[in-house]
Parts: sequence; structure tokens; C-alpha cells
Amino acid sequence: MEMIGFVGLGTIGSAIARNIQQAGYPMMVRDILPEAAQPLIDGGAQPAGSPAELARHCPVVFTSLPGPREVEEVALGPEGLLQGVQDGSLYVDLSSSSPDLIRRIEAEFRLRGAEVMDAPLIVGKDGVANRSLQVLASGALEAYEKVKSLLDTFGDTVVYTGEVGTGTVIKLAHNLVRRGIGLAIGEGIVLGAKAGVEPRLLWDCMRWGLEVQLHQLGKTFLETVFKGNYEAPASFGIGLSRKDVGLATELGRQHDVPMPIAALVEQIMVQAIGRGWSEQSTLSLFRLQEEAAGIEVRMQPT
Repeated sequence: MEMIGFVGLGTIGSAIARNIQQAGYPMMVRDILPEAAQPLIDGGAQPAGSPAELARHCPVVFTSLPGPREVEEVALGPEGLLQGVQDGSLYVDLSSSSPDLIRRIEAEFRLRGAEVMDAPLIVGKDGVANRSLQVLASGALEAYEKVKSLLDTFGDTVVYTGEVGTGTVIKLAHNLVRRGIGLAIGEGIVLGAKAGVEPRLLWDCMRWGLEVQLHQLGKTFLETVFKGNYEAPASFGIGLSRKDVGLATELGRQHDVPMPIAALVEQIMVQAIGRGWSEQSTLSLFRLQEEAAGIEVRMQPT
């Protein structure tokens, strides 16, 4: 069995590397902090003095690093993977990084006869150690097929997303939405608490409604947004929704709670109402973003 290389043994990287090791693969590991690699070495992995040394011994190398600066240094730096990579080798970056960077790295490695993939991760409810991961693998299809069994050792869902960089684009878009939702929830929780509601009761009621909303989006988003079906009247349209958001921002003013997210949402709704969309679903607000970006987000017919 070929030796697998792994660089970057922080909280996520070490858990992934342990799952690969427990699946029976021999490993060579490297981290800027030697103590981070020690548990894997104790389990039989070999240490590497540099990323270049690791690449010379391992036909498949993974990295899990904090960000683009570290990815570039490990991949392309003076003692980086590029200096040791072999013809036919495969480098897979699991980091949350930059699509432009991974495409530049891919071009450099291709000149040495090596392949590059990005495969960033979306962590599920059971955590990395329990393989609760969606792996967004992008790059050449042949490279994906070559490494799929390895990805399965640490991810319970592996998705092939297409050409190199597309996995990273999905990860960045996902993280943006995830953090934005968290900030909006925080704004509502602080408002409710300052207005006198017990926080746990507030959260339990809010969570129930949010679960309903996510369920409804799962049913209606594909039919409305991806088909451009914005014109159909809704039982609870933008006009009524704007009224509720306006009442919330008014309550915020009464209690001196800053609400920048709610204020922005209200202004976007006002813009849509000015376009004559008051009776349409709030999903019609998506159309304003499409127009601003100059793109229509539509599913390709199958």
C-alpha cells in the first residue's frame, strides 16, 4: 500500500489524518509544531523534515492548513511540496483557501507531471473525528477517481464538484451563508432578550420556526429561484414580511438595540415593493441580487 503524506495537523487535520491511519494506510506527516505530529508518529507514521521531503516519499499528499498564505508556502515555498513532487503524484488541499491560488498551484504542479485537487470540507453535526464531513472534491475526474477511496476514509459524503477550484467556491459561499445566518439569529436573540423575554424560551420558539423555514426552503427554492418562477402570488408576500421586519426594527429602536442586518433586510424589501413585488414570495428578493450581479441562477435541464 502506498504511503500517504499529510501536512497540517491542527484540530481538523489531525482528526482526518487519524481516520486515514486507522483505515490502514501507512503515513508520513509534517506540522510546524512537532508535538502535533507525535500522536500519529506514535501510531506508526513517519515524520518528515519538510513538505518537500514528504512529497518525495508519498505519491498522494494532503494538506489541511489555516489559509491561503500557509497553503502557498507549503505548496510552492523553498522547501515546499513542489520541490519534491514526482511525476504522477497527486496533491489534495483540504483547506479553506482561495480558488485562484489552487488553480495557480495546479498549473505549477502540472509542469512537473503531478495532479492537484482542492477538497475543502463542510463539517456536519457529529464532527470531524466521527467522519461527519461533506468533502467537496474538485479537479480532474481521473484524479478524483484515483483518490476517492482515500476521501471515503474521513468523509461520510464525498461530492465531485467539477474542475479545480469549484469545491473551494462552494465552501466559501457556504461559510458566508452560515456565518450570516448566525449573525441574524444573534441580532434577533439580543433584541428579544432586551425586550424582556427569557432567553431559553426565546431560543426554543425561534428554533422551531427556523426549522420550519428551512424545510419550506428545501421544497420551494428549486421551483422558484432555480426556475425563475418569481411571479406567482404568495400566501405571505414581501409586503407583509416587510411589515414584520419594520415592527422588529422599531422595537430595536425602543430598546436601543443596533440592528444593521434587519435594517438592510428592510431596505431590500422596500426596494422590491417599489418594483411592484409586494404580493410575491420573499424568494423574489433573490432576483434583486441576480440583477445586481448580472447573472440568472438557473438549473440546467437534465
